[in-house]
Amino acid sequence: MNAQPDLNALKTRQQTAWASGDYAVIGTTLQLVGEQLAEACDLRWDDKVLDVAAGNGNATLAAARRGCKVTSTDYVATLLERGADRARAEGLQVQFQTADAEALPFADASFDVVMSTFGVMFAPDHGKSASELARVCRPGGRIAMANWTPEGFIGQLFKTLGRHLPPPAGVQSPSLWGMESHLRSIFGDAAAGISVTPRHFNFRYRSAAHFIEVFRTWYGPVHKAFAALPEDKARALEADMTGLLNGLNRAGPGSLVLPSEYVEVLITRR
Repeated sequence: MNAQPDLNALKTRQQTAWASGDYAVIGTTLQLVGEQLAEACDLRWDDKVLDVAAGNGNATLAAARRGCKVTSTDYVATLLERGADRARAEGLQVQFQTADAEALPFADASFDVVMSTFGVMFAPDHGKSASELARVCRPGGRIAMANWTPEGFIGQLFKTLGRHLPPPAGVQSPSLWGMESHLRSIFGDAAAGISVTPRHFNFRYRSAAHFIEVFRTWYGPVHKAFAALPEDKARALEADMTGLLNGLNRAGPGSLVLPSEYVEVLITRR
């Protein structure tokens, strides 16, 4: 019988990875996704909104800009501090609270809208995370997410990392959150309806080398992968990443523009 993965230990390692580097350097470039998601779920002034695994607050800011009463959560406190800095700079009133997506410290049906942009999809226990999102959302409320797909650039990037530093056996891929069939499975009867719309975000960098430099310095999973590999294997990872980046680049040799597919997910809470 195959041993079950230790999800708590994995979560601890993930938390350390996301706290390394500085995801905010990457996260701020994704602000457009938060704005589009806020419009897609048709936020209303005074809606009570929870942003889960908020990072440095892209969906948080988008909701607050639309007059919502926002609570922004993440299990990495330093990222919430970055989000708080951004909210203060705009004079936005937001509550920030350290919280685990798999054990949210809120009562049932506390929020009109629960949002997550490229956040909750990385929690190890998919079923528990989906259950918590549904639990804290009121009946008739909305759960709105932006999730990378397995086939898109970020999905391929994580597959590339996995070839050089394999994940623990039995752990579900975060990219499954980009598949409608998986979403229907994990949300089950809690969802009165699920809408999944393909979208693209363009990563824009100077070159493949520039992208790798930024991500290995600031993006936790890539930072930790390079740190864990000996020099020769790190060079092999860099070569594979360079091939992936150049293969998907639509800007020609003078720059780097990488379309990355994600899905915009809207779930109506039963």
